Amino acid sequence: MAAAYNKAELKSINGYQNWAQFNKAPYVGGTHGRRLVNNFSNKIGQKAYGRYEKIGKRPVGSVLVKDSFVAKADGKLAVGPGFSMEKMKASFSKSTMNWKYSMILPNGSIFGVTGGKNSKGMKFCHECHGTAEDEDALLFLPEEYRK
Repeated sequence: MAAAYNKAELKSINGYQNWAQFNKAPYVGGTHGRRLVNNFSNKIGQKAYGRYEKIGKRPVGSVLVKDSFVAKADGKLAVGPGFSMEKMKASFSKSTMNWKYSMILPNGSIFGVTGGKNSKGMKFCHECHGTAEDEDALLFLPEEYRK
């Protein structure tokens, strides 16, 4: 997955597979196309993210990555899209609670980035995450998969 996502040259997620991983096993991400997903946070945000629903505001510079894959009928795995959220400065975007959302397609191309390429296509991300205002727009993984 990392090899596919690296083609997008999205510097904020470089080396994400070496970051703190918060799920003990892949789980079905219902809001991410019912794909199997994993959750990672960079060093800046990992302590805050590990508090889950008691997170408060996440520090600027925090990056969360959710990679995804699907199991095909023949038993083989296929890379799915990669999703990231980066906490930006307070002046970035009030409507997204200052989160920059990015989505990388399995072929390494960028589907969209808040405030950048196909920003309108990323509207669904901040609309869904915006329902979690008390948790700084974060929707957490199911408790049974948390480390």
